[in-house]
Amino acid sequence: MAVPKRKTSKAKRDSRRAPNMKKALPGLSICPQCHEPKLPHRVCPNCNYYDGKEIVADNAAEA
Repeated sequence: MAVPKRKTSKAKRDSRRAPNMKKALPGLSICPQCHEPKLPHRVCPNCNYYDGKEIVADNAAEA
Protein backbone atom coordinates (compact mmCIF):
# COMPACT_ATOMS: atom_id res chain seq x y z
CA MET A 1 0.00 0.00 0.00
CA ALA A 2 1.37 3.43 -0.94
CA VAL A 3 2.07 5.75 1.98
CA PRO A 4 3.05 9.43 1.63
CA LYS A 5 6.66 10.09 2.57
CA ARG A 6 5.96 13.63 3.84
CA LYS A 7 2.94 15.38 5.32
CA THR A 8 1.09 17.51 2.74
CA SER A 9 1.33 21.17 3.79
CA LYS A 10 -1.81 23.23 4.37
CA ALA A 11 -0.91 25.52 1.46
CA LYS A 12 -0.53 22.58 -0.95
CA ARG A 13 -3.75 20.96 0.27
CA ASP A 14 -5.79 24.19 0.16
CA SER A 15 -4.52 25.26 -3.26
CA ARG A 16 -5.61 21.89 -4.63
CA ARG A 17 -9.08 22.35 -3.15
CA ALA A 18 -9.47 26.01 -4.15
CA PRO A 19 -10.80 25.58 -7.75
CA ASN A 20 -13.71 23.51 -6.43
CA MET A 21 -14.77 26.24 -4.01
CA LYS A 22 -15.69 28.85 -6.63
CA LYS A 23 -19.29 30.02 -6.45
CA ALA A 24 -21.23 30.55 -9.65
CA LEU A 25 -23.62 33.47 -10.01
CA PRO A 26 -27.22 32.60 -10.81
CA GLY A 27 -28.25 33.15 -14.42
CA LEU A 28 -30.34 36.25 -14.94
CA SER A 29 -32.97 36.89 -17.57
CA ILE A 30 -34.66 40.13 -18.62
CA CYS A 31 -38.29 40.74 -17.75
CA PRO A 32 -40.27 41.33 -20.98
CA GLN A 33 -42.58 43.82 -19.22
CA CYS A 34 -40.24 46.19 -17.34
CA HIS A 35 -36.89 45.11 -18.86
CA GLU A 36 -35.25 44.66 -15.45
CA PRO A 37 -33.05 41.64 -14.63
CA LYS A 38 -34.79 38.83 -12.75
CA LEU A 39 -34.25 35.19 -11.91
CA PRO A 40 -35.62 32.85 -14.59
CA HIS A 41 -38.91 31.01 -13.95
CA ARG A 42 -39.88 33.41 -11.16
CA VAL A 43 -42.25 36.36 -10.78
CA CYS A 44 -40.52 39.65 -11.51
CA PRO A 45 -40.00 41.46 -8.18
CA ASN A 46 -40.28 44.80 -9.95
CA CYS A 47 -43.59 44.56 -11.86
CA ASN A 48 -45.14 41.29 -10.52
CA TYR A 49 -45.51 39.78 -14.00
CA TYR A 50 -44.88 36.14 -14.93
CA ASP A 51 -45.49 34.59 -18.36
CA GLY A 52 -47.21 37.76 -19.60
CA LYS A 53 -49.75 37.78 -16.75
CA GLU A 54 -49.84 39.98 -13.67
CA ILE A 55 -49.57 37.98 -10.48
CA VAL A 56 -51.51 39.53 -7.60
CA ALA A 57 -50.51 38.57 -4.04
CA ASP A 58 -53.44 37.33 -1.91
CA ASN A 59 -53.34 39.53 1.20
CA ALA A 60 -56.52 37.97 2.65
CA ALA A 61 -54.59 34.79 3.53
CA GLU A 62 -52.11 36.76 5.66
CA ALA A 63 -54.80 38.41 7.84
